[in-house]
Amino acid sequence: MTRTVYVNGDYLPEDEATVSIFDRAFLMADGVYEVTSVLGGKLIDFDGHARRLERSLHELDMKKPAAFDDLLDIHRELVKVNGIDDGLVYLQITRGSDGDRDFVFPDPETTEPTVVLFTQSKPGLAENPAAKTGIKVISIEDQRWGRRDIKTVQLLYPSMGKMMARKAGADDAWMVQDGAVTEGTSNNAYIIKGNTIVTRALSNDILHGITRAAVLRFALEAQMQVEERDFTIDEAKDADEAFITSASAFVMPVVEIDGVALGPGTPGDRSLRLREIYIDESLKAAI
Repeated sequence: MTRTVYVNGDYLPEDEATVSIFDRAFLMADGVYEVTSVLGGKLIDFDGHARRLERSLHELDMKKPAAFDDLLDIHRELVKVNGIDDGLVYLQITRGSDGDRDFVFPDPETTEPTVVLFTQSKPGLAENPAAKTGIKVISIEDQRWGRRDIKTVQLLYPSMGKMMARKAGADDAWMVQDGAVTEGTSNNAYIIKGNTIVTRALSNDILHGITRAAVLRFALEAQMQVEERDFTIDEAKDADEAFITSASAFVMPVVEIDGVALGPGTPGDRSLRLREIYIDESLKAAI
């Protein structure tokens, strides 16, 4: 079945959807994006994703598209017409195309942003079997640009990191800068020691995760301690537990780092409990 997608105001079959070869996302990676999870046909943390999208546009001095205020309706329509029960809605906004290639930004008064949305069906998204076994990560040098807090489409190095992990027989990679873990290739990274969660503080060095914010809030409500600070790979190897968070993985336990098993090498109780709390509470608030 062909998906219906959204491109610049039109709902189209995916095989009829096109954008200009001069679009700045294609030529310059000049675009931002968000991914919102769908559980039971409802959107998870949509408001948080919308706020971060607006911030990303602002940080890049990118014009908000006319459709910005209608994004919730567009998300819901795509979920409906594509019959998405569990899955994802991907949204990308670019600076658009003025019909040629130039390093200088096109005039926002005459060049409209490009807006693209599509869905991905992921049956059983919340019952990911990897959550029962945990994932393995390797450490790699963080070679990305300096504004990782902006959710841009510049994803080449994270893609390379995932391939490095695959070649090493692992599931993902944690990136390291100046001796400290920044984040995973497409997720925020955490360790647990005793009753304390440790994760890097918000800055330009990491993405300000929507799932991150919710999980840390739920952790505090569950009487866990939270320390937002740098931590090293060696500290992570010595941790009791570790996990990652993202819009599609929710809370995913990490059981091995650079070949070193954490504890017995199985998902920890606190990580699993946080996953359970996050999914339960997010479903209650889904729209």
